[in-house]
Amino acid sequence: MCGIAGFYSYQEKEAAVKILKRMLTRIKHRGPDQSGVYISNDVGLGSVRLSIIDLKTGGMPLSNEDDSLWIVFNGEIFNYIELREDLLRKKHVFRTTSDTEVILHAYEEYGASCLSKLNGQFAIAIWDKKKKELFLARDRVGIRPIFYTQAKQTVVFASEIKALFEYPGLTPRISPTALAQVMTFWTTISPNTIFQDVFEVKPGNYVKINSKGIEEKSFWEVPIYRSDGFSDLKIDQAVEEFQELFADAVRIRLRADVPVGAYLSGGIDSSITTSFIRSISPDNLRTFSIGFADEDFDETSFQNIAVDYFKTDHTYIKCNSDEIAERFPDVVWHSEIPLLRTAPTPMYLLSHLVRSNNVKVVITGEGADELLGGYNIFKEAIIRQFWAKDTKSKYRPMLLKKLYPYLPQMKNANSMALKLFFGYKLEEVQSPLYSHLLRWNNTSRIKHYLSDDYKRNIAGYDPVNELAGNLSGKFDGVDLLSRAQWLEMNLFLSGYLLSSQGDRMAMANSVEGRYPFLDYRIIEFCMKLQPDHKLHGLNEKYLLKKMMAGKLPPQIVERSKQAYRAPILQSFNSNKAPAYVAEMLSDSQLMSSGVFNPKMVKELTAKMKSQSQMSEIDNMAICAVLSTQILDNLFIKKAISSLSESDLVRLDIEVMED
Repeated sequence: MCGIAGFYSYQEKEAAVKILKRMLTRIKHRGPDQSGVYISNDVGLGSVRLSIIDLKTGGMPLSNEDDSLWIVFNGEIFNYIELREDLLRKKHVFRTTSDTEVILHAYEEYGASCLSKLNGQFAIAIWDKKKKELFLARDRVGIRPIFYTQAKQTVVFASEIKALFEYPGLTPRISPTALAQVMTFWTTISPNTIFQDVFEVKPGNYVKINSKGIEEKSFWEVPIYRSDGFSDLKIDQAVEEFQELFADAVRIRLRADVPVGAYLSGGIDSSITTSFIRSISPDNLRTFSIGFADEDFDETSFQNIAVDYFKTDHTYIKCNSDEIAERFPDVVWHSEIPLLRTAPTPMYLLSHLVRSNNVKVVITGEGADELLGGYNIFKEAIIRQFWAKDTKSKYRPMLLKKLYPYLPQMKNANSMALKLFFGYKLEEVQSPLYSHLLRWNNTSRIKHYLSDDYKRNIAGYDPVNELAGNLSGKFDGVDLLSRAQWLEMNLFLSGYLLSSQGDRMAMANSVEGRYPFLDYRIIEFCMKLQPDHKLHGLNEKYLLKKMMAGKLPPQIVERSKQAYRAPILQSFNSNKAPAYVAEMLSDSQLMSSGVFNPKMVKELTAKMKSQSQMSEIDNMAICAVLSTQILDNLFIKKAISSLSESDLVRLDIEVMED
């Protein structure tokens, strides 16, 4: 894993080196092992490297044999061994054993179509000296980030946005429309980011930058099928085929020249990945987990069952609310987006635990819920669709009560209360966004706290309408579960789960996460499965449970899905809450940022301090306001320390060309 940065069309070489060093220093947590730059009259490329494969000769920037192509790369190509053999047969000459060089020669051989041959997680930048063209590409589901913006005639790119703002002349500004998107979807609509005029390369896309401008194209997207396109596999056949695919996905993700560990949360997904790792590589396996001092959020008992079963070399930490509050500003700094949950913070603490135990790589279970119907939002959509057939029923809405036993307001809710909460646009079952309309409507209530200026800036703008317009008939004739899965994967998975809880929290501590459920072969297989193989009635992840029956402890296989959550109110309303909480929520700071209405935020904080019943929306609102204020303080007001000459990375590789 690495961090990459650079720019296209910059003329002053000496200044370019200094700028690249500043950019790389801001993201050196992504690659503490080695750093390097390539500078020509047209382009600058930089890399900070976390050495995983080919520890000795895999440094970057790296060129092909005639120096006509140069690459910096963040990620891993898991099938690089097979691709290398193919390229050797085609007479390509290699100087290293790294996966980085395989990408470069694959690009030389196949051009942009090489991306379809890569099985991995990647953000790539390649400079073609002959064409004078910069090529940027991102993996299929957006596991690894890459952002870009423009400063006059220069295109600037980097693995993280904070590096962009080390380029002269770039001033960060929060985008009101992007903030409205976050306060609806928990993330922005790609390619937007929270910052005005800063964009991400979309998952599954590549960008070509040359004298003609910027051109972006897609090479892959999450597939979606109508009923006539579903696989005709019976459940036992589907289990057998999935098992073969998943075993290979795990096998190639064990490729590394450093030890590989695994997260073991006590859920079925992480238990499955651990099970497959043990069957493929029965050597000693390091596993890691985090628990909570607050029992409402803790899954330690299930983690203990899994550890006892697998007999792994396990390391565990317990997280409390005070630690979450203390580390929250660091989490916002690394996430680079307002957060509606504190859930990324324990993941930050967990990756720190991993790194402190000298492990650089962990395999995790992300993706299983999205692909195999694991989330309650999928069940909720099915129940609401069923309820919509008889809207006067007293009993159908009561089915929803079973989905959220951890929400206090659900425990004693009667039929009328459930109708009020879950009845939003109940009968709009043909809407392409039906599965998510209720969630997004509830979340969008956070916009109530915005200042008058921000409300004026987004007056008449509805993020849901924009998203619906972008889909333009894509979901016509598609079943409800498949539509819901596609939305979850294209918004929540890439925009939040793999970013704020995934890449950013792991790489903040120089740890690489690997996700076998997100192997593109697994995605394509699961999206083509009959819906009943995934969500069987209201039994989530049916295929996985069939596959693992008798192969894992029944307490894990049969347990209901428990949403991963972390304390919010308990973290920021404690007597031990850090001073920044009161400061960021003070009238003076709220007026200074201009994002929120101080009077309305004061009412919210008064409710929090009185410890009266706080709803889920109230909790999200507190988190959203606080994280946005922190973001404004760090990026807009530049509260983060400026870089001095002594802070800058020392270059191991420095190539200057005419």
